[in-house]
Amino acid sequence: MTSETITLIANIALAVSAIIALVFGIVQVKTATRDRQERLTLEALRNFNTREFSELMNYVTAHDIPPTHEDWQKLPAQEGIIITQFAQEMESLGILVAERLINIELVDKTIGSLVSIAWNKYKVMIEDSRRKRPDPFLCEYFQWLAERIDERMRIASRKPFYLK
Repeated sequence: MTSETITLIANIALAVSAIIALVFGIVQVKTATRDRQERLTLEALRNFNTREFSELMNYVTAHDIPPTHEDWQKLPAQEGIIITQFAQEMESLGILVAERLINIELVDKTIGSLVSIAWNKYKVMIEDSRRKRPDPFLCEYFQWLAERIDERMRIASRKPFYLK
């Protein structure tokens, strides 16, 4: 064998090794991404199934949300905290969906219409607070998520699973 042949074989072996390493790396990244999404999905499901979240849902669906920031501040502390905590939960959920850390289908399947109903209750107070503080970013992901859920329900409403 000549040195040119040996060099050619070595270069081919290096190229094949690089391709195999690249494919292996891509597979590892995809696996890690899927694992992270599964972990966050399970965590979100566990959070939806807590007594605390049930209490928040119950309160928000059964009560009116004050129309202004000042009215919210006049509430007893415990009620104001419940209203704030639920908004924070929805904001966090919106961030997770917007950043594609969890799938919007999960939200649609678990609490979909609740997000929209709650946003409609919060909307007047949040818009008032955005103007008065001023904080244009207040509950932006909550609003975004509610609008996406509404859009999904209007445009591509899914069939209930029990009808499949």
